[in-house]
Amino acid sequence: MTDQTPKRLFIKTYGCQMNVYDSQRMAEAMGAEGYVQTDRAEDADMVLLNTCHIREKAAEKLYSDLGRLKPLKSERPDLKIGVAGCVAQAEGDEIIRRMPLVDLVVGPQAYHRLPAMARGEAPAVDTDFPAEDKFDHLPQRAATRRAPAAFLTVQEGCDKFCAFCVVPYTRGAEVSRPAERILTEARDLVARGVREITLLGQNVNGWHGEGMAGFGTLIRALADIDGLDRIRYTTSHPNDMADDLIEAHRDVPQLMPYLHLPVQSGSDRILKAMNRKHTAEQYLRLIDRIRAARPDIMLTSDFIVGFPGETDEDHAATLRLVEQVGFGTAFSFKYSPRPGTPAFDRPMVEDAVADARLQELQALLNRQQKAAQDSMVGRTLGVLFEKPGRLPGQLVGKSDYLHSVFVHAPQAQVGDLVQVRIRASAPNSLEGELA
Repeated sequence: MTDQTPKRLFIKTYGCQMNVYDSQRMAEAMGAEGYVQTDRAEDADMVLLNTCHIREKAAEKLYSDLGRLKPLKSERPDLKIGVAGCVAQAEGDEIIRRMPLVDLVVGPQAYHRLPAMARGEAPAVDTDFPAEDKFDHLPQRAATRRAPAAFLTVQEGCDKFCAFCVVPYTRGAEVSRPAERILTEARDLVARGVREITLLGQNVNGWHGEGMAGFGTLIRALADIDGLDRIRYTTSHPNDMADDLIEAHRDVPQLMPYLHLPVQSGSDRILKAMNRKHTAEQYLRLIDRIRAARPDIMLTSDFIVGFPGETDEDHAATLRLVEQVGFGTAFSFKYSPRPGTPAFDRPMVEDAVADARLQELQALLNRQQKAAQDSMVGRTLGVLFEKPGRLPGQLVGKSDYLHSVFVHAPQAQVGDLVQVRIRASAPNSLEGELA
């Protein structure tokens, strides 16, 4: 750029961890164009809304946020406003038609083209699934010291076509990044102070990248990187929990004892209607195998309540599965239809019935979460400090089991991986002291 004054970029990120990663990469791509990030849209030369289509009323939330930007655009017509992510992919030109203040719309597989779009050298709407790998066209990650924990995308898209899910339509078919590129990025992150990496993918354990036999093999290769102390991954599908991955949970100490494994329902009839391609019994037997390999593992999951056709007996089957497994925590939602998905036009469960079922399920899951957290009291856990706490001398980090842990540790610093004796359990966190 000929103008040496840095331009300012504001990014709002909605939804999943992969969107957090994508926002970081878009910021780096625009950084190569001379943009620096700001925390306030009011100060920005470009505002980018990186959207998620999974949660209910995702498009409505986007249009509401765009409406709030109208006065800013009126005051500063040169302000660039962009929409990225999965709502951008789903809505495309409709976003600019409804909100002419938007300058560009870019889908999650095309954001490497964002700089050219911002310069006006590419179409204002790009929701293609390009043949080229976007990661090949992004700049090298910024050479700055990073937080001690980082995300790393290894796989995108999904071929499962669950009846409720928009991911195959917004993220496309499953694509796995080559192993060597993943390892190179991981080594680069570790060289800049990262001690924990969470591997990301819509169907992350389905990774089958060039150069490795399977996802478990990739985890073993990452564990060989000196200085990478912790490995996590999300989100998984039960049908892709292969033997090599289960064995990695047994054999690789850097792989944390925490697994998010969505089941969605405990009813075989509903699982079939969802096109999940597994039964409740198969899920339970898989859990037995995982726990045999790693007895101390904490399991979390996702549940959809009120899926079309769900009966009281189907709901009871879900409650029974939850009782049998005993989850450390779980995400549960009332079904909401997504346009373009197979379940979109199916008859809905009565709203009040779905609400009551969700409350019953969440009450059970909350009891299990409290029991899991309370069981940590008196134990000594590894904790990676990630940020200062609100109190003087306090640091906040993540335990092996991904609990937030608050510790008074004035002699420690962000980035330290320490042993902490847990003294108390709060609703969503733990309190401890240096062991």
